[in-house]
Amino acid sequence: MLHQPLFDQLHALRLRGMAAGLEHQLTTPDVAALSFEDRFALLLQHEAHDRKAQRLGQRLRWAKLSQSACLEDLDTRTPRGLQKMALAQITDLGWIREHLNVLICGPTGVGKSWIACAIGQAACRIDHSVRFYRMPRLIDELTRATAMNNRSSFFRGLAKVELLVLDDFGLAPLSEATRRDLLEIIDDRYDKQSTLITSQLPVEQWHAYLGDPTLADAILDRLVHNSHRLNLTGESMRKKRTTKNATTPSN
Repeated sequence: MLHQPLFDQLHALRLRGMAAGLEHQLTTPDVAALSFEDRFALLLQHEAHDRKAQRLGQRLRWAKLSQSACLEDLDTRTPRGLQKMALAQITDLGWIREHLNVLICGPTGVGKSWIACAIGQAACRIDHSVRFYRMPRLIDELTRATAMNNRSSFFRGLAKVELLVLDDFGLAPLSEATRRDLLEIIDDRYDKQSTLITSQLPVEQWHAYLGDPTLADAILDRLVHNSHRLNLTGESMRKKRTTKNATTPSN
């Protein structure tokens, strides 16, 4: 029997997983002993797995996470204030379904962005939509949307994201226009979607950082009171790795 026309038809129907599964069956002698129903079930499993992998790839590309990180690789041995209960609540990801927020604070180099990316990757794996922005990039996108008269569309897009990650909040002063845009973004998401923020500033200093008391009250009221917090401590892990590499003798 000529199998190429069958492969061509499967690919034409975009059943790539079934095509790969059929190729595997044809090269695995033991499969021939299975019933038609069992072989067909295996083909369906291949197709389902392929579609899940394709969907995950699309979500990760759209998320634009800054680092390749996953929760399974999380370093819990290095002392940096990782409280087990708080970490368990955050890595469970149930807060995304409940439309709550996560605030990760701590000094530079302790892994805030890495943890945020690992959470974002885990959220993609369970089919949540995720978008990652460093604050300077978000400000650039807001400026571009304003210049192109596309602000409403940009805000609508952000409002639909199930997990919005804002990295490096508080590094540079915000203009009044940016503060107002941030309020609009947070207000659109309040009690509807989840936001994760990383910052070197403790949450208690965010009000002063935002400057305008009225805008600060409005932003923090929608962001802080329905959030889980992870406060990291310790020395920079990047610095430790650099020091360790420098003191390790070469072979």
